[in-house]
Amino acid sequence: MNFLTLFEQPGRIGLHRGARNIAPENTMKALRLSEGRGDFIEVDVQLSRDKVPVIMHDDTLERTTNVEKIAAFDKRKPYNVADFSYEELTELDYGEREKLLTLEMLLAFIKEKDLYCNIELKDISRYFTDEVFVSLVLELVEKYELKEKILFSSFRHEYLRLIKEKSPEIPTAALVEDVHPQNLLAYLKDLGVAMYNLNNELADATTVKILRDNGIFVGVYTINKAKRRDELFAMGVNAIYTDKLYKKGTQ
Repeated sequence: MNFLTLFEQPGRIGLHRGARNIAPENTMKALRLSEGRGDFIEVDVQLSRDKVPVIMHDDTLERTTNVEKIAAFDKRKPYNVADFSYEELTELDYGEREKLLTLEMLLAFIKEKDLYCNIELKDISRYFTDEVFVSLVLELVEKYELKEKILFSSFRHEYLRLIKEKSPEIPTAALVEDVHPQNLLAYLKDLGVAMYNLNNELADATTVKILRDNGIFVGVYTINKAKRRDELFAMGVNAIYTDKLYKKGTQ
């Protein structure tokens, strides 16, 4: 039994970066407020300079933290996450006085609350090797015995190949935006992914049907309007990723 058992039922809701419409995204507060809403949480992971897996979407810090207001960091532009140590990242305010959320903290929360989580591996290949990044993340997932609760996704598909080599029991999802890979079905089967996550503009009924007929689950991001959500579910899409919170049973 793993993450994919969620799709035994249609119309699944993934909460995009936690409850980000009422709390700072990818923070512990966003996790806590997302509990009991939707079907799973989606977060983003990358590495600090000293190789601590941290939960953060952007490559840089200025949008989601107060880094520009800290005099000691004035000469650190463009504020790349990978240029800051774990200790330095803990000094920042991530909104509403929320502190840094690490992957380890996230996994402890997931285990305590018995939740499902889609972890997106951000493309940090210009800073760290694929082997280093994937190994550090998998080490923590194994530590918390959460392989059955996790789906890994990434725009950098090399990460997904490496995960299948190291932990083939953990399902993976290929992320794309605006353009499908050539020979899509063959490509996905070669990649070994269980799911294909595409942006709203790229989603259409023909593509969804081909994927579903061939046993590949489909997710679409980022859907905040009920009409479009219902259209996608009618096509056979398995899950949407949304910034909108739902109460259980009211999707």
